[in-house]
Amino acid sequence: MSLLIKNGFVYDPLNGVEGEEMDIAVKDGRIVEKINERKAKIIDASGMVVMPGGVDIHTHIAGSEVNAGRLLRPEDHFIDVEAKTKTTRSGVGHSIPSTFTTGYRYTRMGYTMICNPSMPPLEARHTHEELDDTPIVDKATFPLLGDWWFVLEYLQKEQIEECAAHVAWMMRATKGYAIKIVNPGGVEAWGFGRNVRDLDDPVPNFGVTPREIVRGLCKVNKLLNLPHTIHLHTNRLGQPGNYLTTLETMKCVEDLAEGESPVIHITHCQFSAFKGDDWSTLRSGAEEIAKYVNGHSHVTLDMGQVVFTDTTTMTADGPWQFTLYELSGNKWINHDVETETGGGIVPFRYRRKSYVHATMWSIALELALLIKDPWKIYLTTDHPNGGPFTSYPRIISWLVSTRVRERILKTINKNARKRSLLPSIDREYTLSEIAIITRAGQARALGLQNKGHLGVGADADIAIYDINPREIDLSREYRKVRRAFEKTAYTIKGGKIVAKDGAIVEAIRGRTFWVDAGSSAVIDEESYRRASLDLKKRFRDYWTVEIENYYIPESYLHAPVRISLTKEG
Repeated sequence: MSLLIKNGFVYDPLNGVEGEEMDIAVKDGRIVEKINERKAKIIDASGMVVMPGGVDIHTHIAGSEVNAGRLLRPEDHFIDVEAKTKTTRSGVGHSIPSTFTTGYRYTRMGYTMICNPSMPPLEARHTHEELDDTPIVDKATFPLLGDWWFVLEYLQKEQIEECAAHVAWMMRATKGYAIKIVNPGGVEAWGFGRNVRDLDDPVPNFGVTPREIVRGLCKVNKLLNLPHTIHLHTNRLGQPGNYLTTLETMKCVEDLAEGESPVIHITHCQFSAFKGDDWSTLRSGAEEIAKYVNGHSHVTLDMGQVVFTDTTTMTADGPWQFTLYELSGNKWINHDVETETGGGIVPFRYRRKSYVHATMWSIALELALLIKDPWKIYLTTDHPNGGPFTSYPRIISWLVSTRVRERILKTINKNARKRSLLPSIDREYTLSEIAIITRAGQARALGLQNKGHLGVGADADIAIYDINPREIDLSREYRKVRRAFEKTAYTIKGGKIVAKDGAIVEAIRGRTFWVDAGSSAVIDEESYRRASLDLKKRFRDYWTVEIENYYIPESYLHAPVRISLTKEG
């Protein structure tokens, strides 16, 4: 179907378009220069904002941990119910919605590409089954490699090329997209009842340190020319004083940067930006982290915004989840994946009157407002850890309006309010900056060349919001902003209208993107073959399953998108 979107106010930061009134032409699922207007469906976007489809770089929406969370929390099912329609299936879930519900809710907000950031390689098949079951949106998933035994052994021996060949095999086998690292070394240490204390604390039985893991996998990532940087959940996440660890982590790969290209992504940075010696002295480290990021180009972040609501925390960081269980006294699941990774799940409620929770709420906003370049920080809640992804429109309203921030500050813990940096910050995001942190910046960070923009040749993934930038005062009318971003006037996926006025009108199947790092001369065939043979031997030594159980054929995925790499990237 050909489409012509007429007279919209277009925000396309990757192409330097900032609120220009213009037309967008679509044919065969792509954006084109022009079409035959008489044969096209016309969408009159007069008085509306037109943006590329939203991209979420970090959202836990599939796999074993998510499904275990659904089992742990039957009470979560009945908070939000998705009614069956002629087009959609029914579903449930507030913080851990079912697969179909996840796709519908992202689509209503104008999102068209989402990344599942935590996949144990052993459980890749289950993850891809759930991703394939999530309709409309495109997906990618990141295998957990920072505590993988073979990676630890290669890095301890400083065998970077051998490690790269192994990672290339793993990406191809599990159909992964990027290297995910969680509490490097700490998750493996948790198997022996402990954690790592800092970047230079050796991992039990391996002798390699978190610093060496981060630097080594950063070198592997550069050697393979993967489209995204290493995707890092820092050590000491959630602990008072951890902002120093975060700063040191960013500094430890500074010498690996070349030019302006990032080499590391710190995910849900709010949880890693704490000052203080204990919970009573907790303060924000956002100012120090923002100062460093403002002065360096090798790092990107996402917010990990806390929302005052009932939610479910889940992460591969098993020791942190045990700490959260002890702090909250709530239900708890612990998970250990043989030789690979771990995890935990704890239900949680963020409360306005809690000093710690209110401080966390403030920290994420401080990061977003103090980091000058919006291309370096992206909107996330670390769904569902800081709150459900459906909170994004509310967070957008907080970013564009000092008024709403001031109103919320009056309702939170008074000690947190006194220590918050927000009253001293008068910055308000523009719609162009919102387009960067919710789509253009995230697409660029992920290396998705056909996503996050509206240039000729891009995927025709488009969101149209019923808000007139020439008539609205974003700061005063923040409620209108929130309502507009909650439900698009139109969401277009691959050239098809999939949502209109917040209702799903066509439930198409999305695609799965994965990186074939073992092709196109990045890793020579002999190195790749040796890595495969080494793995087969080790599987016999270490695993309770055969190596054949690991490999996921491309035919197993619906409409897979294979990204083959060259030495040039």
